[in-house]
Amino acid sequence: METLPSHITLAHGNGGYYMRQLIEQLFAKHLANPILNLAADAATLPPINGVPMVTVDGFTVQPLEFPGGNIGSLAVHGSVNDLAVAGGRARYLTLSAIIEEGLPMAQLQRVITTLATTANDAGVQVVCGDTKVVPRGEGSGLYLTTTAIGERVCEQPLGMTNIQVGDTILVSGPVGDHGTAVMLAREQFGLSGELQSDVANVYPLCDALYKLPGLRFLRDPTRGGLATVLHEIQQATKLGIWLQQQAIPLRERVATLCEILGYDPYYLACEGRVVAVLDNQQADAALARWQALPQGEEAAIIGVVTNEPQRVVLETELGGERVLEELADDPLPRIC
Repeated sequence: METLPSHITLAHGNGGYYMRQLIEQLFAKHLANPILNLAADAATLPPINGVPMVTVDGFTVQPLEFPGGNIGSLAVHGSVNDLAVAGGRARYLTLSAIIEEGLPMAQLQRVITTLATTANDAGVQVVCGDTKVVPRGEGSGLYLTTTAIGERVCEQPLGMTNIQVGDTILVSGPVGDHGTAVMLAREQFGLSGELQSDVANVYPLCDALYKLPGLRFLRDPTRGGLATVLHEIQQATKLGIWLQQQAIPLRERVATLCEILGYDPYYLACEGRVVAVLDNQQADAALARWQALPQGEEAAIIGVVTNEPQRVVLETELGGERVLEELADDPLPRIC
């Protein structure tokens, strides 16, 4: 079989020779496992222990590659993390790739190689998929959609409806790293830096809290960042959120860049952080468990659930109060 060309063409999506070449020499080469069967349109999975769980998510980011990861690692972690914060562990992934004509083959190779490595590190297998090619100018290089299938491992129920007045709010690490890293990678502001995206598998963070009594809720603060997760809690519970600005972990480089460009770091996406809400008597234990993990060394208790006011309020470092309003407009072009 011929070697792959330098760029994606429309022929790579026509179902014929070039599409088979792309699937066999790129996707199947890197994603090979005993379940993946190129001759079938579906995968037969081994029985799953416990209660099955499933989630699906789509991914778009510009640029496709950024410091700390690319759209491939983003796609795996995004779906694995969605199961983790719901109390589940991912075992299998499906993958749909919509590729734009003209995408450099070398870049696609890097993305799929990273996706395969990330899936392997997370203990999941890509068991089936689909590929489409759209004409030049009708895409953003590459869109990925993944479905994660796994089983429930957290025995206690998780959800916003469990949250009560007096509960404590934690975050597993500095916020805004992913959004800021992608901004810098675009180089559209004449700025550059060494900040890395926080994109990562959050299952170890979630698993550390699953058996802790009083765990109410977990969420990864992706689109809309920390502030949007807290607004979702406030709207679902009709309670208030009180935060301490000085307690929220934030890298100085992120804070500086946001100040220069007029962005608010509390609304920037994170791809490897977790927000947890627990009974206040378990907050210190939860914090200790997170800080004992390499991924959670900078975890912090950042706030509390209150009766009044029924808003998301930030106590500033100077002792004042600032209301964090619900996000209306996208602060950035899509970054996850």
